[in-house]
Order: sequence, then structure tokens, then C-alpha cells
Amino acid sequence: MTGTGIDTRAPLRVGLVGYGLAGSVFHAPLITSTEGLALDTVVTSNPERQEQARTEHPGVRVAASADELWARAEELDLIVVASPNNTHVPLATAALQAGLPVVVDKPVAGTAAEARDLAALAEKRGLVLSVFQNRRWDNDFLTLQQLIASGELGDVQRFESRFERWRPQIKGGWRESGDPAQIGGLLYDLGSHVVDQALVLFGPAARVYAESDVRRPGAEADDDTFIAITHANGVRSHLYVSATTAQLGPRFRVLGSRAGYVKYGLDPQEGALREGKRPTADGSWGEEPESAWGRVGAGESPATGGGSPVPTLPGDYPAYYAAVATAVRAGTAPPVTAAQAADALDVLEAARRSAREGVTVEVAR
Repeated sequence: MTGTGIDTRAPLRVGLVGYGLAGSVFHAPLITSTEGLALDTVVTSNPERQEQARTEHPGVRVAASADELWARAEELDLIVVASPNNTHVPLATAALQAGLPVVVDKPVAGTAAEARDLAALAEKRGLVLSVFQNRRWDNDFLTLQQLIASGELGDVQRFESRFERWRPQIKGGWRESGDPAQIGGLLYDLGSHVVDQALVLFGPAARVYAESDVRRPGAEADDDTFIAITHANGVRSHLYVSATTAQLGPRFRVLGSRAGYVKYGLDPQEGALREGKRPTADGSWGEEPESAWGRVGAGESPATGGGSPVPTLPGDYPAYYAAVATAVRAGTAPPVTAAQAADALDVLEAARRSAREGVTVEVAR
């Protein structure tokens, strides 16, 4: 037994709340692929999803309500909240009050204040609270971190990051709801990823400017948003999230004093998980072909083959849950903290205000 009271010899028993896209495609496969974790219970009130969970994970227990988890909290070691955004705070609060460590899908909350309240509760209870920012383990992001650390780009001056899609038809559901209580729209969905990555790379934001539009007929929530961050160290991040981009731009365009890095295409891990593939032990997970590699150069155009190709490091979503398992067992800091998520929410709140009022917003530090 460790100081946390967890048997280090047995897998951590995980209760997963929510079995929609996040729960079924991301969390459940990564949990079951992580040594030291065992998917014990899936919570969903949808009969079709209940049957899907049983089929995809034979032997898993299924519950219709999260209250069933709190009633037998002593049988579980970790709760993962992968339900709609507006349920994140109440479910994470209930889990912590039940004495259980928690992973919450992004965004952890609708406001930075709520995120900090959750962080304070977790600290008071001596429990791990982490936010699922899986894009920190994207292949291109890991590669960019290595390029910056090596000094190959020199001093980065501008960071352009695009998470763009061409989805001219709306799908409906809470993610596209215009009700602020639902915390829908791309600013809080994909924006949570690109803002988190920018803060990890270049540190705190000093000022934020944003433009946010609702472009598709019948749409209610923002589907085309631009965020400009001036970091405290002077780096400028230009971040684009969109469902209305007919011609996709580069995923990353990073301009430094010595060279620039341009990378097209999304990390392949999400696509692989959607296809039912699972992380493998042979080292091939997260790899991409040479034709997808980014290029580094100065003065050349990557569009015409200029610059030098840079091998993309393999993406590694499994590393997130491996680190969570270590944190729960050892009582150490998780791979993504609620405090870091709150910092990102400060930027998202500033961006929402900027887009609404047409002003540049100072971010308090």
C-alpha cells in the first residue's frame, strides 16, 4: 500500500462518466491500453451506448447515473468525467467529495474561477485533479517543442496554430448550442487545445484580442474564431479554430529569428482511435509517413519543397494516462493541472469578451 491507500500491485479501478465521442473514442481506449489501469464502470443513461460499452469492453459494469459511483466509492480509484461540458464542475465536485481522484475532459469548467475552486477542493482533500489536454501529446506539438528547445528556430517571434475543418453543415447537439450554459462553440472546444498549447510553449498571456463569428446557416454558436495572444515574454500567438475553412492552412507556422517551421495535417492518433485502432507496444503508434513531415527553413517556401524535412516525433496520447496513474499512486502532480487549465480559461474568457466588445483585453497575472 502507498501513502494514498492504494494497492500498488492491483490496477487502478476507473469509473468513466460519459460514453459519447470523448468517452468512447478517447478515454475508454486509452484507459484500457494503459498498464496499471482497469476500466471498471461506464456511466451512461443511453441504452444504445450502454450496449456499445458492453460490446467494446466485455466485463465492464454499466451504470445509468453517476450517483451509483459515489455509492460505492470505496470500490473505485479514479473517476474520469467525459460528459457534456456543463456537467464537468458538478461531477468533478461530487467525485472529489466522495474521496476520488478525477480526470476531467477539457474544458474543465466554464470559467477560470470555477476551475480554481475545483483545484482548491482537490488540494484540500489531498486528491489528484487533472484535465485531459491530450493535444500536448500530438506528434507535431512534441516535434515543435524539440525544435524550440534545440534552438534550431532561434528566438520564436510568432506562433501560428490552426485547428481548421470544412464542415458546412451543422450537426446540432450541445456542442453547437447557443445557450451559454451549455459551454458550446469552437472557442471553448478547439480553442481549449490551441490556447493550452500556446501557453505551454510560450508562457503566460499578457493581452488577448479575438474575432468570433457564427457563419453557417442555422448555427447558434461560434464556428469561426481567431485569437491573438501577446505573451508576457513578447511572443505573439495567432490561433485559428474553424468549421468553415474551405482550404485548410498549415497546422503550425512558427517563425523564429533563425528559421521557421511549417507543418500541415493533423496528428493521426484521433483518426486511428476513431477507426477502432489501439495503442501498440511495437512503437508504431502515433507515427506518420515522411510525406506528412513538416519543414524547417529560412527564406524558402515549403509549398514548393523549400526547407529541410523534419521527422515528426510519434504522437503519444497513452503517455497522459500513464502519468495520471503514476500521480494517483504516488500522490504527485498530474501531467496537466487544474491551475494550468484555469490559466487557459482566463485567456478564453478574455477572448470571448474581446470578440463581443471589439477590444483588446489585458489578462491579470
